[in-house]
Amino acid sequence: MAQASLIEQLERAEALMLEGSDEAALELLGKLAEDAEEYVDRNCPTTEELQWFSFPTLFERLAYRRVEDDPRELRDIGEPLDRLYADLALANLRMGDYQAATEALKQAVRWNPMGCGYRLDLAELFLTNGDANEFLALSYTVFERASDARHLARAFANFARWFEQTGREDACAAALRCARKLDARDEAADALIERAKGTAHDPDSLTDERASEILEAEGLPDGANAEIAVCLLMCATDAADAGQRDLATTLTLRARDLVGSAACSALIELIHASDATGEGVGDDA
Repeated sequence: MAQASLIEQLERAEALMLEGSDEAALELLGKLAEDAEEYVDRNCPTTEELQWFSFPTLFERLAYRRVEDDPRELRDIGEPLDRLYADLALANLRMGDYQAATEALKQAVRWNPMGCGYRLDLAELFLTNGDANEFLALSYTVFERASDARHLARAFANFARWFEQTGREDACAAALRCARKLDARDEAADALIERAKGTAHDPDSLTDERASEILEAEGLPDGANAEIAVCLLMCATDAADAGQRDLATTLTLRARDLVGSAACSALIELIHASDATGEGVGDDA
């Protein structure tokens, strides 16, 4: 399970899929997954010992990353493992085994708990298969964790599909309006927007404020929440300390766009105050 060896095998499996040799790719990936599970069971601490996967929010994980001194949390092996299970999910999908693909994507999410890409892939699979409760439970977590406009756009597009399926056209239009606001394009959202043009539920017939009101009534945020801004600003602080001024500026501007200038300034002061005292930003703050 050396990282370089595992990545080499994954590249081989991905090449097999590109060649159309799906059965051979699935056999190789299945064997790699068995080896990975045996390796993890034998060598890795449990999630309770680790406490990395059990943190409920991206902010808490980021705060942990800034203060932790223990290198055991497996991030070195995490990247090839989430890639392994994502490839296994794709191979199973190509072979028509949706149940196996779902289980593999669950493992990809486990090994990349901070990322939203695999969560969105899994949510889309649940939506396609009609597993509404699973889709909703997973999709709401994206808004707690996402710091990338592309992920938020995909999440809004997924909810738009869900609202369309359940006959809530106003909510569908609101979700599409919020997707369009973001500095990112999503093909699924674009297709739905194009189809709704000129109808009674055209997203362009809504204001941004009305779209947010509709989604809030559905219990769905419009993406502009403080948790995302805190994460962006903490990353900006790290970037500035590392001399990456352009990246720090970009992240700070993204946070300002999410919560506004006044709130962004307050969060920056709070983060710097926490750094100075050596204490994390707590729930009360």
